[in-house]
Amino acid sequence: MSSDLDAVLDTLTDLLETARAVPMSASCVVNRDEMLGLVEDVRALLPGELAAARQVLRDRAGVVAQGHAEAERIVSRAQVEQDRLLEASAVWQRAQAEADRLLAEVHAEAEAMRVETDDYVDAKLANFELVLTKTLTAVQRGRTRLSGSIGDPDDAVPGRPDEAATG
Repeated sequence: MSSDLDAVLDTLTDLLETARAVPMSASCVVNRDEMLGLVEDVRALLPGELAAARQVLRDRAGVVAQGHAEAERIVSRAQVEQDRLLEASAVWQRAQAEADRLLAEVHAEAEAMRVETDDYVDAKLANFELVLTKTLTAVQRGRTRLSGSIGDPDDAVPGRPDEAATG
């Protein structure tokens, strides 16, 4: 339809441009019937063109409304996804905090066990040292007695007077 309207307007333009000019004025002489016929054609075509334009505007409004609705759906889905991710993040953070707490607890328990083990081993070593000291003392006494009965000064315990030499 638009091409029909364009054609009629082109014909009107041609008639006006080729019309005979009135001397000493901007006016021209045109065929009244021909011009009125073209104007009627324009009037006949305009309602169709206007209806088409209105339809385009209605379609545009529908497309815009559809776009807004789609945008709202996208935003809504994005909000749901954001909430899900935040919840997952919160769960991860709680899990991480619990893991950190458990790790600290395990380290503390391990340190306590190490200290307890060191104390236990130290106590056992001190007891063993005491037994060894007593044993060494008994050995030294035995050697001293032996050296006193044998009379060999080389067998005497260093730092102790030789009982055989003083006796």
